[in-house]
Amino acid sequence: MSGLYAGGMTSFPRYAIYYVAAPGSDLDRFGAALLGYDAASGSDLPFPDGIPQSVPDWRELTRDPRKYGFHATLKAPLALASGKTEAGLLAACEIFAAAPRPIPVIRPVVDSISGFIAVVPAEPSAELERLAADCVREFDSFRAPLAPEDRARRNPSALTPRQCDYLDRFGYPYVLEDFRFHMTLTGRLDAERRRPILTMLRDRFAALGLQTLDIDRIAICRQDAADSRFRILGQFVLTQTSSQPAVTHL
Repeated sequence: MSGLYAGGMTSFPRYAIYYVAAPGSDLDRFGAALLGYDAASGSDLPFPDGIPQSVPDWRELTRDPRKYGFHATLKAPLALASGKTEAGLLAACEIFAAAPRPIPVIRPVVDSISGFIAVVPAEPSAELERLAADCVREFDSFRAPLAPEDRARRNPSALTPRQCDYLDRFGYPYVLEDFRFHMTLTGRLDAERRRPILTMLRDRFAALGLQTLDIDRIAICRQDAADSRFRILGQFVLTQTSSQPAVTHL
């Protein structure tokens, strides 16, 4: 049953609340093709022309992020608490999206973060940090408590005291002040490997000409088993505050 732990292991399905790029947008196609997976359709995709030739082990380098699809985490994967349902979570996402709020707008760039390569904001965004914090808090009632084994996998001894507190309060250490928005494109790379791949991905991203990015939706995603990939169940476009000026795209 969802929300229960058999032998201390995570139950399935698991759900996560992500930002995903608008379906069919240049950013959506860019990320999905690089990962070789479309989380909306559940389909494998061919890698972009030239990638397998220039980076022969690209499939292995993208194995970890492929499991999750191209996304940024707003509420980390969770098993449902006892008495909570998928339908209830979807309804809560719809209610959350309907509440007017400033829509975060970032200047997206490709950079390294903790050894990974990802699309990240060029500058901090208070609106984006607020959106992520709201997701962490608003949906926490749906989360089953962490099993001891799952907590141990986060290696608490390597976390800061604040991150350990967040792990125990919210089931994930990198939230609130420790949140960093990132749409992952590779697994962790050592510095020597990372440099040329970062240059290549920056060049490909620059070709999109994407000057600004509205973080204008949330998606609820589901993972059916430990070896399954996440699939997008639904997307919910956020409601912009009436006082927010229209965004002008360059």
